[in-house]
Amino acid sequence: MSRLPLVDPERTTAELAAVFAKMPAKLNVFRMLAHAENTALPALRLANAILHRQQLGERHRELLILQVAALQHGAYEWHQHVPIGEAVGISKQQIAALARGDFAGEAFDEADRDLLAFGRRVIEDARVDDDCFQRIHRRLSDREIVECILTIGFYMMMARLTEVTETDLDSPQGLRLYESGKSRVVR
Repeated sequence: MSRLPLVDPERTTAELAAVFAKMPAKLNVFRMLAHAENTALPALRLANAILHRQQLGERHRELLILQVAALQHGAYEWHQHVPIGEAVGISKQQIAALARGDFAGEAFDEADRDLLAFGRRVIEDARVDDDCFQRIHRRLSDREIVECILTIGFYMMMARLTEVTETDLDSPQGLRLYESGKSRVVR
């Protein structure tokens, strides 16, 4: 049971209630986030931008999100993003490797291993050595590198929110919400 009650989407600010009304699923993570009414809407906008407006490829994004969930014990994020990861081309073998923390194994090609090495250093150290940075910079644009860092940071924040509050897992609706968000911009 969640440590804090989940916010009723209809009992929040009019602006936030309007955003909830457009969601096909009122995920518990967003209902927990709604306690912070003044920052919930900007956080939802950032989530939408990360999921739908980045140059970073969706497969790379989901590899990083699942890596964050694995390393930061983000059970909620893992639960919601595994189906999204599968939908964007991450294999069951790769998901199993991520769950084991095997980011450099044979499940991944060299490009994935470079991405996951970069991600791991950002997550665990907040610093990336020159060799690792140069390897990822050969593969990704400046913009994509910054988008990687923002994706990692956002999902680290969400893992902390859901783990500290022990947010109840709801059914995996992340893929449904992700698909519906492709045509919608949170304003």
